[in-house]
Amino acid sequence: MNATSTPPKAEVEQDSQPDLMSWVILVTLSLIWGSSYILIKKGLVVYSSTEVACLRLAISALCFLPFLLYQFRKVDWSRWPFLVIVGLTGTAIPAFMFAIAQTEISSSMAGVLNSLVPLFTLVLGVLLFGAKARWLKLLGVLIGLAGAATLILFSREAGMEGNPWYGLLVIVGCICYAINSNTIAKYLKEMKSLIISATSFTIVGIPAFAYLFQTDVLPKLESTAGAWEALGYVALLSIMGTVLASLIFFQLIKRTTPVFASMISYLVPMVAVSWGFLDGEVISVIHFVGMGLILSGVYLVKQ
Repeated sequence: MNATSTPPKAEVEQDSQPDLMSWVILVTLSLIWGSSYILIKKGLVVYSSTEVACLRLAISALCFLPFLLYQFRKVDWSRWPFLVIVGLTGTAIPAFMFAIAQTEISSSMAGVLNSLVPLFTLVLGVLLFGAKARWLKLLGVLIGLAGAATLILFSREAGMEGNPWYGLLVIVGCICYAINSNTIAKYLKEMKSLIISATSFTIVGIPAFAYLFQTDVLPKLESTAGAWEALGYVALLSIMGTVLASLIFFQLIKRTTPVFASMISYLVPMVAVSWGFLDGEVISVIHFVGMGLILSGVYLVKQ
């Protein structure tokens, strides 16, 4: 799932059966999150990786700010250290990691590697947050990591351009997402997901917005061809892939179950690869071998 979202929580009945609208929401969310990587790529045509990341954070924060102001008195500010951690690991650091990584790797490869998030969520949950796991789940982690290694080690042989080792930055982003999920589950469980998202995005977004005035974003908008178009892609990434996607995911869990919603992990990389193919990226058998191993690992982890 998108490097830009905080998975919301909701009380649901475990026997809720997904109806047609639930499937429509699932597919729509998959298309939105799966398109995030191609949008990052389009933004990087004009802006630097730092500028893309800061624009993404700033625009998302501006969208979430009205929610924060409306819910301000309901925020438990005694939990501010955890809200900062969520802001950094669930938003800020991954935004930079993905943008930097995609200066060297394809959007499709980034999308496939992002599927590692459930695996690292389990590993860090066991190592740092006291969670328990069966051997089958740990086997799933090993299989998933083998898929990531396949993508990175054999991408050159498959004819993929760029420096595949930049894929490690995507893995750092996945680890951040895993820390984010575990932090919310352990320390912010009783706080509403919309409040968590609005607060954490604003915390990291305001400094990013201020920093933009130290960059070349404004001069590029005035003089660089395609700058407004690239800004539009980043804005679409922020509004659709972050703000709207968070609200949609919340509704999906509310309508069905977390298990049904977790199917997003299997659909997003397929959408990312499809966009990469349509944009002329090299899609080889290595992509599908790596994706197959990662998604097999995710399947075992979710059992």
